Amino acid sequence: MSEKIMIRALNEALHEEMGRDENVFVIGEDVAKMGGSWQVTAGLLQKYGAERVIDTPISEMGYTAMSLGQTLMGRRPVIEVMFADMLTFAYDSIVNQATKFHYMTGGLVDAPIVIRAAQGVGGGIGCQHSQSTEGWFMNVPGIKIISPSTPADAKGLLKSAIRDNNPVLFLEHKALYKMSGDVPDGEYVIPIGKASRVKEGKDLTIIASQVMLRFALAIVPELEKEGISVEVIDPRTIKPFDRDMLCESAKKTGRVMIIHENCREGGYGAEMAATIYEECLPYLKKPVARLGGADSCIPYGPAEWFLFPNKDTILQTAKDLMK
Repeated sequence: MSEKIMIRALNEALHEEMGRDENVFVIGEDVAKMGGSWQVTAGLLQKYGAERVIDTPISEMGYTAMSLGQTLMGRRPVIEVMFADMLTFAYDSIVNQATKFHYMTGGLVDAPIVIRAAQGVGGGIGCQHSQSTEGWFMNVPGIKIISPSTPADAKGLLKSAIRDNNPVLFLEHKALYKMSGDVPDGEYVIPIGKASRVKEGKDLTIIASQVMLRFALAIVPELEKEGISVEVIDPRTIKPFDRDMLCESAKKTGRVMIIHENCREGGYGAEMAATIYEECLPYLKKPVARLGGADSCIPYGPAEWFLFPNKDTILQTAKDLMK
């Protein structure tokens, strides 16, 4: 193991996959000379050249469509969208083209395209640069959605995403880019669709990812002082999520709380909760609790945090579930 920040872990994954497969290339705004707005692509231009690390104009629609055409010629693009909010400009290429090639050609054509995008609050940069966007794509067949919470997961899952033969939306949280953690040395990948049991417990299941996972883990010591044994699960992959692990945990504890940053209404927690009700209802001791962002635009500055679950609201909800 080596300790690394998430930026470095993602950068290593890109270096390794570009070295492993000459068809992998990186494209997006400022990814080459500047090394990306978040420095995730730093050093790639110097090592792999301008034909494989490509700066583009500010046109998400244009470079996504162009990259999609490249997949039909056997190449494997990794697109960087500077802010996930701007995925709307590339929405047609993703949901009406990339996700449908495999189906429309009877399995003869794949679309091995990875769309990396920075999402979430933490920078105080307003309602058009701070959103979490998983919910915008949950209803799209043919796409995988990944949201890593740790540097190790970020590296292992990005490598798996690049090797996948169909579209993957890879959502990185801006507030976690400089978070450090142990990352395995050498070659390793993490299977897409497998959750992580971050902590074992028997009284209460908390399902959370990215920043909400940090908040959830922060309340565990206080709950355990009161004799409450908490199980914490990080879904890691939002679509398809790990139904088996979620249901196994729900059956064991009988009490489930799902926390996410994107809006509570229509958020992925609703789909997870519905699955738990369908498959685990006889085992539940309380209704599933869902915490999510408010149904509101995100304000500029520190006020953004008032719209989202925090340690206090998570702790109180957990205590209410245990009554």
